[in-house]
Amino acid sequence: MRIATTVFLTDRTVSPTRLAHHLEERGFAALYLPEHTHIPISRVTPAPTGGELPERYGRTLDPFVGLAQAAAVTERLRLGTGVTLVAQHDPIGLAKQVATLDHLSGGRLTLGIGYGWNVEEAADHGVSWPTRRDRVRDHMALMRALWAPDPTAHEGPYGSVQASHAHPKPVQPPRELTPGRPLYGPRTLIGGAAGPKLFAAIADHADGWLPIGGGGLTETLPVLRAAWEDAGRDPKTLRVVPYAVQPNPGKLAHYADLGIEEVVLQLPSAREAEILRVLDDFAQYL
Repeated sequence: MRIATTVFLTDRTVSPTRLAHHLEERGFAALYLPEHTHIPISRVTPAPTGGELPERYGRTLDPFVGLAQAAAVTERLRLGTGVTLVAQHDPIGLAKQVATLDHLSGGRLTLGIGYGWNVEEAADHGVSWPTRRDRVRDHMALMRALWAPDPTAHEGPYGSVQASHAHPKPVQPPRELTPGRPLYGPRTLIGGAAGPKLFAAIADHADGWLPIGGGGLTETLPVLRAAWEDAGRDPKTLRVVPYAVQPNPGKLAHYADLGIEEVVLQLPSAREAEILRVLDDFAQYL
């Protein structure tokens, strides 16, 4: 099982370059970074973990800038977003960022995407909350039109693009969604809580699932696999990557029994010395 990590990197934590160096030196598989552009102080949306929202949410570094720094000082460490809030981006610009990072890193990017939880943050980006899932699907379709090998147009309810020259292309080769329907771009995993809407979206336009916290997979994985196969997807191609996990040996053994090949462990949002102590503890799982 590949052991990856995620962390809220901020202006007060270890730097992306230092962390990436330590991860690759120790043999960790990947670094995933979350995204929040800002956190409005007049919040109505409750914190996803309950209680007061930790300060790190409003201090988070841009994941693409952070991952680009990590890519520049490593050769093997995979890079991931956990998650990109696709509805809050201009999809043409986001397609360029994603393709450039995958190109410059030699195809090491995993694009974790999600719908978000902070209504106020999304509203500042002009996102009407009930439309966010449809927006993500449409934005991803537009981005994949730009990633296609030949100029391809996209006309959708939330974005359009003419057939265009758009380079660089992502390094990772296309996969087959269903016969005759290629999936362009880097490996894409959708984060979120188990449910029929999420599983339908994963089966429709992604490579798999980032289950936050990694709980309840014994019950939910069969449901996702059924939705995947009902959509005509090859069961061997589904990827499930438990995300932001607090590890213990029994939990990781359970994931292995479920056929999971990668898990993302949660690091503290901290300075270098504390991060190194946690990495030394996590080394037992490598």
